[in-house]
Formats: sequence, C-alpha cells, structure tokens
Amino acid sequence: MAFDQAYYERYYYNVRTSVTSAAEMRARARLIAAYTEHVGLPVRRVLDMGCGVGILRRHLKPLFRRATYVAVDVSEYLCQRYGWEHGGVTTYRNATPFDLVVCYDVVQYLDEKEAAKAMRNLARLCRGVMYFGSLTKLDWRRNADRERTDPNVHLHEGDWYRTRLRKSFHEVGAGFWVRKGAPLTLWDLETAG
Repeated sequence: MAFDQAYYERYYYNVRTSVTSAAEMRARARLIAAYTEHVGLPVRRVLDMGCGVGILRRHLKPLFRRATYVAVDVSEYLCQRYGWEHGGVTTYRNATPFDLVVCYDVVQYLDEKEAAKAMRNLARLCRGVMYFGSLTKLDWRRNADRERTDPNVHLHEGDWYRTRLRKSFHEVGAGFWVRKGAPLTLWDLETAG
C-alpha cells in the first residue's frame, strides 16, 4: 500500500470523499480524555500510532497539555509534511512505555501475521490505556461507507482481534483496552468480561 499524497487526497483532504471529519475526531478525542480521567490514569506520555494527517492529534493533544505527545506514521509523505516520527506499528520502539496509546484504523492494512505482531508491539508500548480500532468483516458489511472507505485492507472478525488483545489487555468496550497489571480502577460492569 502506498500511503502517498494521492491516498491522503482521496481519503482525508477532499471533504467530498473523506472517510472522517473534524467533528468526529473532536468527539473521539473528548471520549478518550474522559475515559482516561474516569479510570484515574495520569497521562504523561501519549503515543498516536498511525496518526495519519493528525486530525485526532489536533483535538487530543490540547486535552493532555502536560503530556509528551508522540505522533508516528509509516507514510514518508506525512512525516515530511507534518514532522511526524517515521515508524510502523510492528517495529516502532521506545525506551519508555506510554500511558495512553491510540491506534485507530491502522492494523487492517496488515496481513494476519503482521497484524498479530502489531498487537504484541502495542502491548509492549502501552502501560495504561489503549484506544484501538480496526475495520472488521462485520464493519465492512454493516457500517462502512464503501464510497469513502479504502477497500484495500485485510478484514478479520472482531473476535480475531479480541483474542490477541486479551493476552495483554482487559477489554473495556467502546475501543478501550486497559493493560493488565495497570493500577487503574476497573468496575465489574464497566468491562467486557
């Protein structure tokens, strides 16, 4: 997959064909900030893995003013244009884990072996809360706007992701995963089991 200027023109810069909006990302950022506050996570380090054009970053970074915010993307085009750190979800390393990791709409671009490797790497990078999303087979059938959603992805069942993520995280729901062993308050009926 070439994550070049043409890709971003099609799926992000052109409002008629964009897969998301600033309003959607603003709401998502508020949700993420509210959840981390709810579970008592002091966020000092944020990793935005696969940050794309930075729409979520624009709304999330001000909500964590005191945190170090690291934006990483695999696209050389975006890294040159915006100054993001260049790296991929399977190979990115950092000496210090992050309190909050955001990885949204990234892993579906990887085949099964690489996607599993990515989820193991995300577990290494996260010491608190992860906000994770990936297009699933069910999403493609029921939820995705096929005029605006890139079809060149690897679709898996939601349980395929859950099985791998549950090795290192507690599933909370709404895209939130809490790292096992993190000293955070998880109420029984607020978790997925």
